[in-house]
Amino acid sequence: MLAVHTLKANKSNKKPNKRVGRGNSSGKGTYSARGLKGQKSRSGGKSGLQTRSIKAYLLRIPKNRGFKSLQNKPEVVNLSDLENKFEAGNKVNARALLKAGLISTIANGVKVLSNGTLTKKLLVEANAFSETAKEKIEKAGGQATVVGQKAKDILKEEANKQKDA
Repeated sequence: MLAVHTLKANKSNKKPNKRVGRGNSSGKGTYSARGLKGQKSRSGGKSGLQTRSIKAYLLRIPKNRGFKSLQNKPEVVNLSDLENKFEAGNKVNARALLKAGLISTIANGVKVLSNGTLTKKLLVEANAFSETAKEKIEKAGGQATVVGQKAKDILKEEANKQKDA
C-alpha cells in the first residue's frame, strides 16, 4: 500500500559519498585529498578558516548602481496642465496648483515647463520657469513671476551686475 510513511527516495537519485582515508589503494589515501600541511589539511580546519580580504567582503555586499541626489527636486507643471485647469485671468501660484491637484507638495517649490500650448492670459508665480515656458506665457498675454529662493538669487545677481557696470 502506498502511503506517506512508506515512500522511499529513488535509488538513482542518491550519489554515494566520497570515501576518503581508506588507504592508498583507494586513490584517496595518505593525505585524503586535503593536500599537505596547513589549516585546511587538519580536522576542523576548513570551517574555522576565514579569508580576511577586502575583495571577498566587497563581493558579498549588494551593489546599488547609480546614485540618489540629496537635493530636493521641484514639482513640475506643464503649460498644457495650466491650460486645462485654470480660467483666463486667474492667478496661478503654488497653493492654487496644490488645490487643483497638479502638485503633491509645495515644500520643494514649483517649476513650470513648456510642454503644450497656452492660449489663456494667466498670472503665473513659480520658483522656476524654463525659458520657452516663460516666452509662451508672455506671448499669451500673461505674466511669469519668479518667487521664493530663486527670486532672491535673481535679485542678488542683478544687483551684482549693476555694481560691475
